[in-house]
Amino acid sequence: MSEQTVPEDDAAGAGSTEGAERPEARLERAVRAAEQALIEFEIAVETFRVEVENFSRLHHSRLGPVYARLDELDALIAEARAERSGDPEDLRRAREARALVMPMPGVDELFDDWLGSDGIADDAAAMLTEQSVRPPERVRPSEEARRLYRELVRQAHPDLAQEDAERDRRDAFIVRVNAAYARGDEQLLRELAAEWAAGPVPEAARPTEAEELYARLEWLAQRKELLAAVARELEDSAIGAMLRMAPDDPDGLLDEIAGQLLAQVSEREAELAGLSSGA
Repeated sequence: MSEQTVPEDDAAGAGSTEGAERPEARLERAVRAAEQALIEFEIAVETFRVEVENFSRLHHSRLGPVYARLDELDALIAEARAERSGDPEDLRRAREARALVMPMPGVDELFDDWLGSDGIADDAAAMLTEQSVRPPERVRPSEEARRLYRELVRQAHPDLAQEDAERDRRDAFIVRVNAAYARGDEQLLRELAAEWAAGPVPEAARPTEAEELYARLEWLAQRKELLAAVARELEDSAIGAMLRMAPDDPDGLLDEIAGQLLAQVSEREAELAGLSSGA
């Protein structure tokens, strides 16, 4: 009786099943990739949020008085026109323009806001005596602060935790990291990096069932949708739109806007002078 041989293809197929990848492995890789992508996206959104917040502060500090002057001039011009014409429509426009002007606080109110333990604040005294006022502190994280922030978030992000206790620990730590980054506190970020390096090492990810992995992917997708909505809101805001016009030189953009606004102030002052002189 002749000995039967097994076809090479069949033999290879029989052996390959022993080293076949388990079904959950590909899903696990997808979860890990989605986690990292979400973290990078969250870093980008938070960085842009801090930039928008700081640019908004600078914009208000530098240009707020100019906007207030324009509103006041618009009201004065409308009132001058209404006084000359007596037209009910002009009178209505004058009332509306005046309503848009923010009322100036009285001196007592200014003192109530600015008085401290040592008396009136330096900036308040300078404004009341027409002296120069120091510019607002420039709060924009340095490149090193950005680097430290990104590294800390990548290492300590709560979404990398598998246990509730570890997630809580990471949540509390990231709150401190975000606060330090918002202030541009490079030294504190370094201290936080050292603290994290000396802390407990996160446990290795345990193998999970396919149902849990699918639930994880669904949660990550929902989280990304939420962050995308936040990003769109920031980008669509007036400050966000201005910041995107000159992301590398926001101070230069403020100077350009200030120049345009001052030109408008000059035009309105000339117009008001003409109306007042009866021209």
